[in-house]
Amino acid sequence: MSTLSEITALPKKNPQELNQLWRKLFNADPPQAGKDYLVRRLAYRVQELAHGGVTDAAASILDGLKPGKLVPGKQPKPESATPAPGARLIREWQGVEHTVTVLDSGFEYQGCKYRSLSSVAKAITGVHWSGPLFFGLRKGGAA
Repeated sequence: MSTLSEITALPKKNPQELNQLWRKLFNADPPQAGKDYLVRRLAYRVQELAHGGVTDAAASILDGLKPGKLVPGKQPKPESATPAPGARLIREWQGVEHTVTVLDSGFEYQGCKYRSLSSVAKAITGVHWSGPLFFGLRKGGAA
């Protein structure tokens, strides 16, 4: 029987047949799962046995994505949304247009150099803001 015909026959099998095939292909008892899950997982296993599984490189990448690999309570930081040096960020605040220039290391606003966009946002508003959020570089910020 060809791989394709084996796979297309899976949805037509009853749960007992699927469980039996699971034991044959995995050498283990099937999980307590619905028919759709069993069919999808068995289809993958049939392909895996016929054509090979995931490459070592792909398995390594996938292994790194497992939740257990992350430090509990800490999520990876999103990539920086800072524009390239020379870019200008313009934000209107209380009827006044504010322009910030992105530097190689930091930001320039009204002739002063700032280490972060948050410090520029605080200089403009007088209160702490997330700079990327204030300048619309992060979702939920200014348009």
